[in-house]
Amino acid sequence: MSEESTSYDASNIQVLEGWEAVRKRPGMYIGSTGERGLRHMVFEIADRAVNEVLDGRATSVDVTLTPDGGVCVADDGPGVPIDEGAVGGHGLEALLTEMHAGTGAGGRHEISLGFCGVGPAVVNALSQRMMAEVRREGVRWVQEYVRGVATTPLTAAGTATERGTTIAFWPDADVFGAAEFSFDGLEERFRELAFLNQGLEISLTDLRRPDGSRSVRLRFPGGARDFVALLDVHAAASAAMDTIAFEHEDPRMAGVMEVAFRWCSCPEERVRSFANSQPTINGTHAVGFRNGMTAAITAYAREQGLLTATEPDFGADRIGEGLTAVVSVKLDRPEFSGSTRGVLGNTEVRDCVAQAVQDHLGTWLEEDPERAAAVIDRIVQGARRD
Repeated sequence: MSEESTSYDASNIQVLEGWEAVRKRPGMYIGSTGERGLRHMVFEIADRAVNEVLDGRATSVDVTLTPDGGVCVADDGPGVPIDEGAVGGHGLEALLTEMHAGTGAGGRHEISLGFCGVGPAVVNALSQRMMAEVRREGVRWVQEYVRGVATTPLTAAGTATERGTTIAFWPDADVFGAAEFSFDGLEERFRELAFLNQGLEISLTDLRRPDGSRSVRLRFPGGARDFVALLDVHAAASAAMDTIAFEHEDPRMAGVMEVAFRWCSCPEERVRSFANSQPTINGTHAVGFRNGMTAAITAYAREQGLLTATEPDFGADRIGEGLTAVVSVKLDRPEFSGSTRGVLGNTEVRDCVAQAVQDHLGTWLEEDPERAAAVIDRIVQGARRD
């Protein structure tokens, strides 16, 4: 190999300016250029609106899939600031042209819908067109973008009798090809958020259907208890016990937990865990939940003579048979393993969740001995068969 062919200097480095890097490698920012990436685009736009509701500045979020392939996200909050002073110009333009460096510092009081938190500016860069409307302090402001670049100045377009922000975008076909938004995929994540945040209301409407629109309104005052009921809706048999549900704040973990669970006579286990409203595949909160369940049931079984002194403690796998549960923690300083935030790592959370679950389950076992006996007997018999 010649010296010329192996030489490497500054001339070999390619520098991508502006939004060129995002458009050249979109998968690095939104995961893919298929339906999954489109869904993530919606979440990045809806993120701000959802947090407006959770902060008490808005009452609802409306997401609409339009007939021409676009998406419109609207809220009734105070409206994005439009004053000068933000990096990149006024507040709206900074929001739509400056990439976020993360998901913010809101702790337990702020959620991120996507897995990266790159912000709406990336959506703008990957859209052939974006339109923003802000209704603030009696004035309606509008601005339009093409592939991340403003094509009109922020313009006062008359008076506004209501307040709020509406952002509509149309994904660039050069990036996404023929991929389309999945109503079911969006509904699943928005429904999940509504379960995990009791004050949140989200409406999702699909206007693309030639045979009529499709719409759902998502709001669940029962929180995790309602979530468990949904997960159990297709169970083959009725539940063997009522749902045990509680919320508990523990300063040791600088956060709050919401837990709901019940057993039914079907063999499958359905346990879902979340940290700061983000789905997790495992973590200290999930381990703590199983530890607390095992401790409470083993102690009660020994007290009642349902488990002899020579028999070993129950294993988490045996207790999980027929169990449906939702374990959600919201922390001021969550620590995750891996870039996708699938595993919660805060060590103090394990013992906090375990103690709370053990206390609440232990109380239920003592107060409802008839139902408790049915649950414990099934676990004991299953363990002895093993």
